Amino acid sequence: MWNDFTEYIIKHYSISPLIVEIGVGTFLKVALHLKQHPKVDIIMTDIKPYHDQIILDDIRQPDLKIYKDAGLIYSIRPPEELHPYLESLSNITGADLIIKPLSTDFINTQKKMDLINYKKAVFYKCSFK
Repeated sequence: MWNDFTEYIIKHYSISPLIVEIGVGTFLKVALHLKQHPKVDIIMTDIKPYHDQIILDDIRQPDLKIYKDAGLIYSIRPPEELHPYLESLSNITGADLIIKPLSTDFINTQKKMDLINYKKAVFYKCSFK
């Protein structure tokens, strides 16, 4: 499933100037796989970075300089209460938003997000362009 998720991002966003994963936590599998792709520039952020490649940022009060050139902002299993902050940041930056929730979570955004079934990966996406 994670390979399919990564493949979707590469297929649709490898020409994007920047991809940002928000709330990476300790699950680096997707971001590190994306980093290996020669055309992908990715930044990882978290409120409690545990690794030197992860940038400290609080999505509730984001440092907009980090996201300035983002074509895609995505988050894997973010808490529902953070969905509106992800939506707001994507709206401000004009970046597409992908939320990969837990299977039991609802999407908590004002704008309707499209359900994407890509091979074995299931996630929600919307564009703010």
